[in-house]
Amino acid sequence: MNPVYIVDGLRTPFLKARNAPGPFSAADLAVHAGRALLLRQPFAPAAFDEVIAGCVMPGPDEANIARVVALRLGCGERVPAFTVQRNCASGLQALDTGLRNIALGRSELVLAGGIEAMSHAPVLWSSAMVAWLGGWMRARSPGQRAKQLARMRPGYLKPVIGLLRGLTDPVVGLSMGQTAEVLAHRFGISREAMDEYALASHQRLGAAYDAGRMDEVEPLYAPDGHFWCEDDGLRRDTSLEQLAGLRPVFDRPFGSVTAGNSAQVTDGAAWLVLASEAAIERHGLTPRARIVDSHWAGLDPGQMGLGPVHAMAPLLQRHELGTTDIDYWEINEAFAAQVLACLAAWQDADYCREELGLESAFDPIPRERLNVDGGGVSLGHPVGASGARIVLHLLQVLEREQARRGLASLCIGGGQGGALLIERPEAGA
Repeated sequence: MNPVYIVDGLRTPFLKARNAPGPFSAADLAVHAGRALLLRQPFAPAAFDEVIAGCVMPGPDEANIARVVALRLGCGERVPAFTVQRNCASGLQALDTGLRNIALGRSELVLAGGIEAMSHAPVLWSSAMVAWLGGWMRARSPGQRAKQLARMRPGYLKPVIGLLRGLTDPVVGLSMGQTAEVLAHRFGISREAMDEYALASHQRLGAAYDAGRMDEVEPLYAPDGHFWCEDDGLRRDTSLEQLAGLRPVFDRPFGSVTAGNSAQVTDGAAWLVLASEAAIERHGLTPRARIVDSHWAGLDPGQMGLGPVHAMAPLLQRHELGTTDIDYWEINEAFAAQVLACLAAWQDADYCREELGLESAFDPIPRERLNVDGGGVSLGHPVGASGARIVLHLLQVLEREQARRGLASLCIGGGQGGALLIERPEAGA
């Protein structure tokens, strides 16, 4: 298997959805980040062997959004492009697909990443309304149309919010937030612990921007002159008192998961350039990290938030690594309760034995090594983009801290987990 390297990457600021379509479509976001990334490469966009993008909800004008974006970026007609979908880990799936193709020798240079404009999620008609419209289209005479109008019911006009339906598991009948409530109950995670985690996420992200540690973010400019230099969901002024005042969203009135300790609904895009050794030599590139391996796992959809534990454990075992062998960790913050549950399960002997088939638990993951610059709670979780975003930022952290290994992981709606292990070449020499 050929070694696979990350040579560069960029993302847009993540923009919080505010009950209306945001200023950019998903394709616009992807083009913005991709153009800035490709302008600083020593090769032409047409040099890519393929473009792979993760996206869950592309717009009606963005069918196979990867191809739309690749053409707009100037990759040319001969560069194939395709879109992958694995719910919250779609961006990670794009990277993993590129990894496998380069490792097998099918590709040498790949643009891979993730995109989502959640504020543009579709608003749909119900099945009853669609059926009524079908009858209206079949009506030809005035009499037939009059009869069809008489069949109209006000309830047919009630919209179906695509985003809410998409964030609900149809098998177990639970929203993603409700699955977080299940984990909070199972592991005894208090509302106070969730709010403290959420506050720390905002504080860490604010500190990272203040210290100039977020240079993977490319400023975003709108045609009307508005611009964004950082994730606009960041709340530097939030406090435990403010977070404590928020009402439960998913289990009213007795739950603990609120809008304040959950990931934000967000728009954004992130890209990484993956390359083989041959491509690095041909184009004079500098490898920033090697992708060591990946792993995907399945679990109970009703407890999908524990997916990172199920994906990370086999990956470490396969490479004979333990907690202390990983320098920095990124676990996507879908919910504060979900991340805290992962930390609890990771060091729970009964859970590791009964659910993972291990003889013992892992050493605790140090909080000071996990999501060191915040995460989904503070910067947002555009579902198609987050997998690429956490890998990109993990790379930045490893370089900044002159560290060797990093592990990025996500929980996935539907009961899955994904994990990617990266290693800096110079640090691993």
